[in-house]
Amino acid sequence: MSNPISRAESERLLKLATRASVTTAVILIIAKLIAYWQTDSVSILASLVDSLMDAVASIINLLAVAYALAPPDEEHRYGHGKAESLAGMAQATFIAGSGLFLIVEAIQRLLNPQPIEAFNIGMGVMIFSMIATLILLSIQRHVIIRTNSSAIRADALHYKTDLFTNAAIIVALLLSQFGWLGIDPLFALAIAAYILYSSWEIGSEAVHDLLDRELPAEKRQQIVDIAKKHPDVRGMHDLRTRLSGRTEFIQMHIELDDELPLIEAHEIADQVEDEIIKAIPTADVVIHLDPVSTVDLETLPLFKRND
Repeated sequence: MSNPISRAESERLLKLATRASVTTAVILIIAKLIAYWQTDSVSILASLVDSLMDAVASIINLLAVAYALAPPDEEHRYGHGKAESLAGMAQATFIAGSGLFLIVEAIQRLLNPQPIEAFNIGMGVMIFSMIATLILLSIQRHVIIRTNSSAIRADALHYKTDLFTNAAIIVALLLSQFGWLGIDPLFALAIAAYILYSSWEIGSEAVHDLLDRELPAEKRQQIVDIAKKHPDVRGMHDLRTRLSGRTEFIQMHIELDDELPLIEAHEIADQVEDEIIKAIPTADVVIHLDPVSTVDLETLPLFKRND
């Protein structure tokens, strides 16, 4: 689990990752366009189309992250974090579309094989593409570890696809020099299949976030442990969590002695909330107070009580 970071640092990292992604996509499009023009390789065309989709997805990501980072307003009291998940859905759609396009192109070239020209240019561009992609992925990996951004994770996933794509194209270009003309479209078909698989992963993750899936079990347990650690908390129940962009929304009921004055009970809730936010700085915490005598254990199968 990564160390908690401030909202300002999270915003800085997200902006860094999205801008690096757009810049890399534009550079790769130019390089691969030149390579395809020189080689007429359908595998390089596959990579070019994938980079075009990457550019569109990265621009969507840039806009979505900027919108998601906007503070809550009167019409969006919970913030705009779901824009990241919507961006993930858009990315999945674009990536799936590029995969289907490549399947059609590869089948046509499989039926009508074409020799690959300007081998050295094609190889040079593919090696350059791999290096640029590796640099971007290292930046994205750092940002994902620190922010756990679903949008950046989705972006990194299809750039990892690019990495495998470029490696496969290098192999296809090498084999084509030994007369294996059919290997070029076959590699393009394999790349298209992997692209479709990646789009499914990205889309599934976005849907889970949009449907308010619970936070991971280890983070929920961390919240439970923090609440139980307070000496005046007699128990807790009805823990509910969800993620929206950078914000983890946390709701729970804590049980306190019946005779506690309201002001003391309120202070205890504030102390528990402060400890949770200290551990999870991006959390938005709501705590409901229950007199311990009113809790019916039989109706609370997920009841957590101090020993």
